[in-house]
Amino acid sequence: MSRTSRPRRAWLARLGPRGEVDLGRAASPRTVIEDAVARLGRAPVCWAIELSTVVVQRIVAEVPHLGGSPAAIELLRRGNEATTVQALSTLADSPVAVLPVGEATLEGIREFVHRAIPLERVLQGVRIGHAATTEAFLRACAELVDPDVAVDEVTAVSRDLFSYVDDLSDAMIRAYLAEHEVWSTSAAAARAGLVRSLLSDAPAVDIDEASRVLGYNLRRTHQAVVVWSHSPDVGSALQAAAIEVLRAHGGTATLVVPVAAGRVWAWGAVPADGTREDGPRETLAQDLSRRQVQAAFGTPGAGVAGFVRSHREAQRAERVERLRREAGRSARPATAYADVAALALLATDLEAAADFVQRELGALAGPGAAMEALRTTLYHYLGAERSLLEVARRVHVARATVTYRVKRAQEVLGHDLDNRRFALHTALALAEELGDAVLLPRTPHR
Repeated sequence: MSRTSRPRRAWLARLGPRGEVDLGRAASPRTVIEDAVARLGRAPVCWAIELSTVVVQRIVAEVPHLGGSPAAIELLRRGNEATTVQALSTLADSPVAVLPVGEATLEGIREFVHRAIPLERVLQGVRIGHAATTEAFLRACAELVDPDVAVDEVTAVSRDLFSYVDDLSDAMIRAYLAEHEVWSTSAAAARAGLVRSLLSDAPAVDIDEASRVLGYNLRRTHQAVVVWSHSPDVGSALQAAAIEVLRAHGGTATLVVPVAAGRVWAWGAVPADGTREDGPRETLAQDLSRRQVQAAFGTPGAGVAGFVRSHREAQRAERVERLRREAGRSARPATAYADVAALALLATDLEAAADFVQRELGALAGPGAAMEALRTTLYHYLGAERSLLEVARRVHVARATVTYRVKRAQEVLGHDLDNRRFALHTALALAEELGDAVLLPRTPHR
């Protein structure tokens, strides 16, 4: 059995998380976590992992560019968790402390370079993370250290952490610049940059030259798709899935551009008349589920304008699916913009959508399973043109239960269902799909 070494700062051994931390779900490799536990103790390592999760949330909130996808956030979590555990090792004066920039951090740096995130944004994230991490260490130090020596210890900890982050920042800058030098001259970087130029300022791009560089005819009719995974380790599976989705929609030539960890943009040239030779949707959904990825696609569009519009539609459909996931709804492997266009438009301004839902539903927007059952039943009741049998089939309850819930929902609303029926049905649709995103009061932006 491994024995935990005695740290130079004994108070570090008394660190512990506020909640439950499952080491099996840590972002770092199992061997790394086991080694850290052996050297530093289980509770301090759990504390560091919990702290890292909070810090990453703060970084993404203040520098959204460093997120971009669930997989990209997971990659950020890996790097930040590694540096937080390393900071703990540094303060403990562990004899096996590792170098400031490990593989997890280097992986994140490569990701930032490939996504064209400027170095200043990366360093802004480092500063935010350093401030939050230092604040947590100093607070713990003040709580756990004898008051007679607390001032000296806080000063020493602050100095050691500053030195560590200074070394870390220097190493990250050198790694970023080295990766950028290699990446900036690659064909992949040229393709990604050209696609971003098309999406942001298409009229300024020479279409024929862009088609040649991309190896994809931009003058045809295009269907765009966004394919993503919540894991950064899916590799080529994303590109393969994107090609399969496009082929299922009649695509012949394809263009696939990786844009973030676990996320690709892709386009396929489809028949201008709208015909396609695809199989059933169920087959496509099964294939995506097997690959553990999701896809959202836009409607076909001609020329560069269609290239851009279809992509924006795919992004809106992807956003709807992300919001549904956050609301705890079952993930849909494939989401077509045409199927969620109304919802996507309604949720463009999520704060306004939430105000609308709460205003229209009143007490029916309240929390709890009982109120949710009333909303769901009433939503299907209005959608099924008040057919009790159809609603009973959809929500898997008895017809009498449907009757009771509809009556009860109307009582909670306080008005007849024909009063503002369109607004009511719209608010129920938003609540059904997006859940707490529109049901809970939102903090106003300042």
